Amino acid sequence: MTKIISLFILEAVFCFTFFTVSYSDINLIQTTCKKTPFYDLCVLTLKSDPRSSTADVSGLARIVADSVNAKAIATLNQISALLKSVKDPTLEKALEGCIVSYNTIIQADIPVAIDAIEKNNPKFAVQSATDAGNEAQACENSFAEKPSNSPIFSGNKAAHDLSVVLQSIASLLL
Repeated sequence: MTKIISLFILEAVFCFTFFTVSYSDINLIQTTCKKTPFYDLCVLTLKSDPRSSTADVSGLARIVADSVNAKAIATLNQISALLKSVKDPTLEKALEGCIVSYNTIIQADIPVAIDAIEKNNPKFAVQSATDAGNEAQACENSFAEKPSNSPIFSGNKAAHDLSVVLQSIASLLL
């Protein structure tokens, strides 16, 4: 009987500790995301990554940076596919400009942001995240003559909005 009671107490302590940690992780995500302009996107992005369960704010910034990169790669792939079949010269020119923008995000902006986060230099992470968001917006603006014809609106919006989330979280590290 004593062993059963001891086992029950041990299990209760374990469950309490587990739920406290889980609650703490969710609380950090919610608290952090409330300081961004895209709360729902922030929470969804962070909760979908298992690393968030043990991450501090710097770790959350890294997760969002990886998400920006993944979205930028997906959008770049979409642009490349569209360029293979485009007939409209205006659309082709806009898409070619977007290739430059997304290569900048993938090859410069996000690697600099990640490096800055890892080296505890949030000022550069904020600037690089801002630059990535500006590149995605510049791509979308290239369709200004016919904004309803932007075939990559959702990719541009997601890359921009995730970049703003990254900028906001990196700002918390200043």
